[in-house]
Amino acid sequence: MINKLTAKIQKTKAPIVVGLDPMLGYIPEHILRKSYGELGETLEGAADAIWQFNKAIVDAVWDLIPAVKPQIAMYEQFGIPGMAAFERTVAYCQEKDLVVIGDIKRGDIGSTSAAYAAGHIGKVTVGNHVFSPFHEDFVTVNPYLGTDGVKPFLDVCREEKKGLFLLVKTSNPSRGELQDRLIEGRPLYEWVGEKVARWGEELMGGSYSYIGAVVGATYPEMGRVLRRIMPKSYILVPGYGAQGGQGRDLVHFFNEDGLGAIVNSSRGIIAAYKQEQYASFGAEHFAEASRAAVEAMIADINGALEAK
Repeated sequence: MINKLTAKIQKTKAPIVVGLDPMLGYIPEHILRKSYGELGETLEGAADAIWQFNKAIVDAVWDLIPAVKPQIAMYEQFGIPGMAAFERTVAYCQEKDLVVIGDIKRGDIGSTSAAYAAGHIGKVTVGNHVFSPFHEDFVTVNPYLGTDGVKPFLDVCREEKKGLFLLVKTSNPSRGELQDRLIEGRPLYEWVGEKVARWGEELMGGSYSYIGAVVGATYPEMGRVLRRIMPKSYILVPGYGAQGGQGRDLVHFFNEDGLGAIVNSSRGIIAAYKQEQYASFGAEHFAEASRAAVEAMIADINGALEAK
């Protein structure tokens, strides 16, 4: 799957991923009104509105981008209907030939970790039948429980040729309480990056590994260090736009070949119509505003890489 992601980035010339992290506050009133009218102000109504919102955005941008990243919590909060909307979104994006990164941030050990891996990127057997329940192409995993928490995912990746993005350096305010702690003179996140690189050596695609890392865009000065530590790992970079990251801040996350990183924007794209520069589209044309935001993001990042 890493080979497909790389090929699609090269084809689209767009090293970006659209975060499908819908909140009801992002969804235009006309969509909510229709879903609630048919299904009531219920979990089912909310889940249908999410699905309709996602579908419109995917239809507007799929030809511009290589990948999407649905954040499972935004669906899970609406219970079983929300999880059905999550799977429906994954399936629809794959029908559009998009690579799907399931942002699930799982982190556990033993049989629990194995079950998460099977459910999201692997298979489960029921009697004489085999199913792929959520069937994402990549998932995000928290590696801070060590190898016990990661190995079950590595095993499934090896079998299914799917991939992982492991949390290395996050952008939340309290990340430094643990991630920045010095161990033998170096911050913990660097040691985790080295583990990611070693795990990745066992699961190589072509030029890049199936095992990547998540490093927040709010730390451009660390991009160069982590790029050196993990030369064969793709870096998933959240925090573009809405969290302050811009193309010029991100060039060190990329290798000299212009590959090796994929930059995520979520609300900056899916809620673009709420931003001043795209307000002229209006809520009725929210998807067109999202397309314009994608085009601007691609131009920004590619311009920065060309100037590198």
